[in-house]
Amino acid sequence: MKVLVMYDYPPSPGGLATQGDLLYKGLLGMGIDARAVHFESAQEKEWYYRWFEPDVAIGVGYWGHTPQLVLHPQRYGIQPVPWLVADGYIANYQEILNTLPLIMVTSNWVKEMYVRDGIHGDRIEVLPVGCDTDSFIPFEKNDPKILAVREALGISRDQLMILTVGGDAASKGAQEVMQALANIDSKAPDWKYVCKVWPQPRTKIQNLADLQIATDLGIEKKVTYETNTISRNFMPYLVGACDIYAAPSRLEGFGMPQVEAGACGKPVISIKAMGMLDTLIDGETAFLANVAQRIVVNEVIIGGESGFEEKHKLIFEVPRTVDYRANVQDIAKYLLILMKDANLRDKMGKAGRERVVSNFDYRIVAKRFVQIINEKLGIY
Repeated sequence: MKVLVMYDYPPSPGGLATQGDLLYKGLLGMGIDARAVHFESAQEKEWYYRWFEPDVAIGVGYWGHTPQLVLHPQRYGIQPVPWLVADGYIANYQEILNTLPLIMVTSNWVKEMYVRDGIHGDRIEVLPVGCDTDSFIPFEKNDPKILAVREALGISRDQLMILTVGGDAASKGAQEVMQALANIDSKAPDWKYVCKVWPQPRTKIQNLADLQIATDLGIEKKVTYETNTISRNFMPYLVGACDIYAAPSRLEGFGMPQVEAGACGKPVISIKAMGMLDTLIDGETAFLANVAQRIVVNEVIIGGESGFEEKHKLIFEVPRTVDYRANVQDIAKYLLILMKDANLRDKMGKAGRERVVSNFDYRIVAKRFVQIINEKLGIY
């Protein structure tokens, strides 16, 4: 089998790039003849089509990337297999996607979104995102690299570090976490809340809004936003430095940071919805807050990124849930339980590590990918 893996290559620190890169790494480890290429590089993709002649081109992205992941390889007679996430709705490309013999998605919730919006479910297979369990591992509290992270963040050894990681923090539920922390501040042990976000114009505006909320709640001295550019090499140590990973995400098709936290042996607080229902076990590896609110829209404005003219208005026949909000009281309750019980944090962290190693290690995901290609496409 010859596989061309199309993703954000060379990989940036983002989720989709990591998703593709770990599949590529897993395939190579199995001895599969695989090559990697940037999904938007038309010239380089064509070069691979001509001399490498892949049996399948697996493309990592979302439905809006259909031109790059599906139409382009089809133009050269190459079988595309998109491996997709969802962003709340599928607004376009249903006809094209329904011609494919196989589509992969990252969770059962993502599959439900695609089926709801008109994609045939009998050709959709769930393939979870892989995790590098050799890098994301439990660390000793006195590991010099872990201590260095905490010192750089201004966190003492006796403080509890709560962490959220994302392109921005609000989409990962940071505002709900801050509200919960404000509610329990007087009862909780000494803590600090760290939000690691990526430096980009969009997040600067969001960060200011989030920090204003922290100020309004009176906890601004205990909340820090880290906006430095970092590599994936640093991420295991950042996650390893925390005591609790909190991300009751508003929209999450898989939950890679939550899985990476589990691999590091950290208890997780998230939301009882979406991809977390696949990746986390409530009460065992994580505490999942109930959904307090669903953000429903009747119409959206989209443009060229979705295959429409600019400022195209799409009106849904049935209103779509495009965002979730976790119950703040649940988050507060679970935070306080974990903050007061080191043994429980350790127990849940160990359970989380075992689950990730058994189900989401990138080598397991690569093997499952090959099995699906064998079974569904007859390619060996």
